[in-house]
Amino acid sequence: MVSTGFCIAQKVKKLKVPSVHSGISKDKQGFYFPVRDKKIYQQDATPSYNLPQLMGSPTGSDKGIDFNFGPVNGTLVFGFIPYGDSRHPHPVYRSSVSIVDGLATIDIAGRLKGRYDMIGWEVSKKGTIGYRVVDESGDFLYDGIVSFAGNGPFEVVTTMVEGPFVNMVTPVSVVISFTVNEESTAIVKVADTPFESKSSIVHEVKIDGLTPDTEYPYEVLVGGNRFQFSFKTAPEPGSRKPFTFSYASDSRAGLGGGERNLLGANFYIMKKIMALNTTRQVAFMQFTGDLINGYRNNVEETNVQYANWKRSVQPFAHYFPVYATMGNHEALTRQFYSEEERVFISVDRFPYETESAEAVFAANFVNHTNGPASEDGAVYDPDPEKIDFPSYSENVFYYSYDNVGVIVLNSDYWFSPSSQNIQFVSGGLHGYIMDNQLAWLSEVLELFEQDKNIDHVFTTQHTPMFPNGGHVSDDMWYNGNNTWRPYVAGKPLEKGIIERRDQILDLLVNKSSKVIAVLTGDEHNYARTEIGPSTVIHPADYPHEKVKLSRTIYQINNGAAGAPYYAQEETPWTPFVSGFTTQNALVFFNIDGENISMEVLNPDTLEKFDQLELR
Repeated sequence: MVSTGFCIAQKVKKLKVPSVHSGISKDKQGFYFPVRDKKIYQQDATPSYNLPQLMGSPTGSDKGIDFNFGPVNGTLVFGFIPYGDSRHPHPVYRSSVSIVDGLATIDIAGRLKGRYDMIGWEVSKKGTIGYRVVDESGDFLYDGIVSFAGNGPFEVVTTMVEGPFVNMVTPVSVVISFTVNEESTAIVKVADTPFESKSSIVHEVKIDGLTPDTEYPYEVLVGGNRFQFSFKTAPEPGSRKPFTFSYASDSRAGLGGGERNLLGANFYIMKKIMALNTTRQVAFMQFTGDLINGYRNNVEETNVQYANWKRSVQPFAHYFPVYATMGNHEALTRQFYSEEERVFISVDRFPYETESAEAVFAANFVNHTNGPASEDGAVYDPDPEKIDFPSYSENVFYYSYDNVGVIVLNSDYWFSPSSQNIQFVSGGLHGYIMDNQLAWLSEVLELFEQDKNIDHVFTTQHTPMFPNGGHVSDDMWYNGNNTWRPYVAGKPLEKGIIERRDQILDLLVNKSSKVIAVLTGDEHNYARTEIGPSTVIHPADYPHEKVKLSRTIYQINNGAAGAPYYAQEETPWTPFVSGFTTQNALVFFNIDGENISMEVLNPDTLEKFDQLELR
């Protein structure tokens, strides 16, 4: 048997620097970046936390459930999750115990019986507990779930630790996904028809053969427990029945303590957003980037932060899809830095097929796979015979619902956060849509343009085309400096950031009659910007060809899902900006045939602070 440590060492030894990068080399000590005759080696810190550790390896005992959280001291807060008593089951926290040297016990028999037995476990001999891991400083680290059987001694049974989530709803199908704590089989029953899922930890079950515009109850059977929820299929394409969908982005951790920072995610505001979605009966929600703090240099901590974000939406996403995609804070990197040499180099983590930001995002979410393959084969690909770039699978895609089409772009693809040094190391630029993705966008716009069932098209990308507060120095503007662009294998791409923005605008405005709005984030505020023939969109001394716009669309920026705010800044298009606010925001689009109205509400106060008739 080969030791794990030896396997890891062998894996690192075999790794090569992708040919799309420049400046990074490798010797016996590892990857390095040369600076002034010195080698700046990659710095990978040991992960502070990982999911198995924070889940606590729960085991049954005579009294209840024992946990081991490794090198964590703090508090374990716990309470039953009353499945069946609430449409949106949340833990009802009832008690707490100290975590000492990583160890803690939930005493079910002594502390959760009698008048505290709200789920009837003493009779049924089974139940599910929600628990929260809090460190010595009072910071929330993880929101966990554990199911048990027995009434002393107790046994930890197969537990659904994430989900179920409703994904990719169409008129005739849906995908139900969930994660369990150990490999096991599972069954999803829809309208009394069972769909079996083979033994696995992560389950994605496609349900097809359904009837359009129909609400279906469904059950998930796992670990001897039965969980009951429902979903609704989409209408027939072009039915043009009234429906609502919502939009937001930027839910990374906020300030103020408590649930505003559950190790990387603003759990507090996301719960508010999802509850408001539910009261408005949205058909789906689009969430475009910066779900988490991210910027990790290891997969383990990234997975913990994604787990916390998913837990924030979980009780509501049992019923409708949340289409999530990437922003810059989803970055997962290899870092080379030296304080002495004042060097910081950061690139998308390789190997791309398993450790890139794109691969780890795809492993955590369920999205369509109808996007482009990657940037392989583009004119700047240094080795067309090999796969050199990360995949676009599940981070660039499109979908439709009735008469609306949504195109999801990734403007932080193959992202190199050390943008000041991008010419030395190569990588994707914050805000840039690369060539293959641009060509794919053109194809999908034409597809929707020819589709008689589609009346309205929305595109969405994390970075604004026209930043207004917080990211005027980058996004698709860079203070009006067009020289910014990605580098591949040490060579700059042909088009600068503003030229590329104009190419996209030409497609959205001049080549399409159906695009209504671009949904963006990154800037932690809400604002709507009118993009039309009169809008000033170029620097005064811009030397390149300027795109001329034939009609008006809107940029709806909503990066106000809990991240720390940005105030408004002055730009050439400021006169065309309205509704700017730093309030937390959730945007609703009410679709009624040919008509679209937009409403914007604060999910914390329920105040409506903007509205607009888009068509």
